[in-house]
Amino acid sequence: MKIICVGRKKSAALFLAACALLAAVVAANAFAPAVYAAFAKKRALPIYSVEREDKTISISFDCAWGVEHTDELLKIMDEQDVKCTFFMVQFWAEKYPEYVQKIAAAGHEIGTHSRTHPKMSELTKEQIVSELKTSCEAIEKITGKKTELFRPPFGDYDDLLVETAKEAGLYTIQWDVDSLDWKNLSGQEIALRVVNGVKSGSIILCHNNGLHTAEALPVILSALKNKGYRFVPIGELIYRENYSMRSDGRQMPAS
Repeated sequence: MKIICVGRKKSAALFLAACALLAAVVAANAFAPAVYAAFAKKRALPIYSVEREDKTISISFDCAWGVEHTDELLKIMDEQDVKCTFFMVQFWAEKYPEYVQKIAAAGHEIGTHSRTHPKMSELTKEQIVSELKTSCEAIEKITGKKTELFRPPFGDYDDLLVETAKEAGLYTIQWDVDSLDWKNLSGQEIALRVVNGVKSGSIILCHNNGLHTAEALPVILSALKNKGYRFVPIGELIYRENYSMRSDGRQMPAS
């Protein structure tokens, strides 16, 4: 057996080093809860999708620039007995009030898409409040109904936006399936993206003025119905209470 002899000075130095290491470990453990607490503060997340086992999904349309294909979309959904959610920018709603009324009369849900379509993470709280308040009031003035759903323009958000929307009584809604119809994909490409990307609780993003959206829509609706999916407006898809948010924005029911 090999024996290592250590002098008194070296022994004392090692002892002091060990004490210092022990103190550092203790201090780190004492400090850890504060660090963990700081990083564990959950981000305020919008709803991207919803945890459901009943194959229920939602399709949504953002309305900001035109109405060229809106009548055709409404006709297709009426024929297939599907209700969806339209998110409207205030200037769009005020420019086309007859379409706002037509959409509401057809039984579809309406949410706000802001007042001026800005990047809302760049706004102050006061500006956010103005965007939400005036756009909601404009929609209510036309439809006679309050809205409780909000979709940020460009999908752009931060904690302040989500928290301010919540204070205003609004659920912030994103999507987990992007049709990319705004890129002018073909109807077939749009349909394949959506049908292959959907899962139970999905929220699909489309646009009312997408060049080939109306071409893709009947294919999407029929294919997903054949797979056993059921379409409801987003307001019927989400949970209002007893839920938590997963880190990827999936709304989870309380266990």
